[in-house]
Amino acid sequence: MEVSHTIINLIIFVLAIYVGYHVVWTVTPALHTPLMAVTNAISAIIIIGAMLAAGLTEGPVGRIAGTLGVALAAVNVFGGFMVTQRMLEMFKKKEPKAKSGGAA
Repeated sequence: MEVSHTIINLIIFVLAIYVGYHVVWTVTPALHTPLMAVTNAISAIIIIGAMLAAGLTEGPVGRIAGTLGVALAAVNVFGGFMVTQRMLEMFKKKEPKAKSGGAA
């Protein structure tokens, strides 16, 4: 009996979701910023794969799926960089407020 490639790919996809969920939710708060940086790098690799899928495909379905993949991954990368920057700003030392006594 031979199992369909679609079923195997679906099982791998579901297992990846399960493992990803448990990996992300068990990360300590100190490691959230590095985790965001890694996910941005993975999304950048996805953009390259989606560009190849859009460019090398003959049919319109593949081109649309590739273009949609590029757009969604780009939103993920830029949003991830914005969140990472905000998280890094939380760790900056705040300058002491100047005393308001003299000239104004």
